[in-house]
Amino acid sequence: MSGVSDGEREVLLGLARDVLGKAYARYSGFRVGAAILTEAGNFFVGCNVENASYGLTICAERAAICAGVAVEGEGLRLRGVAVVNERGVACSPCGACRQVLFEFGKDAVVFFLGKDGVEERLVSEFLPAGFELRDGC
Repeated sequence: MSGVSDGEREVLLGLARDVLGKAYARYSGFRVGAAILTEAGNFFVGCNVENASYGLTICAERAAICAGVAVEGEGLRLRGVAVVNERGVACSPCGACRQVLFEFGKDAVVFFLGKDGVEERLVSEFLPAGFELRDGC
């Protein structure tokens, strides 16, 4: 399914696990780590950063993408994404993250913890009718 090699998959999952300890999950205690692989071949990581005003919380996936955009700019395109959590429970990207992932790579593969271990799915499968702003939309 994916254009991500087994080795790249393992790097993504390892980086996502490594960044878990950096999460600021003061309110929920639910630490999440994410790693992305760009078409340029770069890896970036992010972790969730909570806020007392929950709506201001940023998810790990979006934090990783922001880190990537800060380096690669608006041309960043995703090949792969890994999402893990400290509790080892099923946890796929939330709706907001799905839309942001769609923006940067609807054909990217996402590795996430499902009910039976690590699963993979294309971003477009998570969000089959993702919003795209185009001229005349």
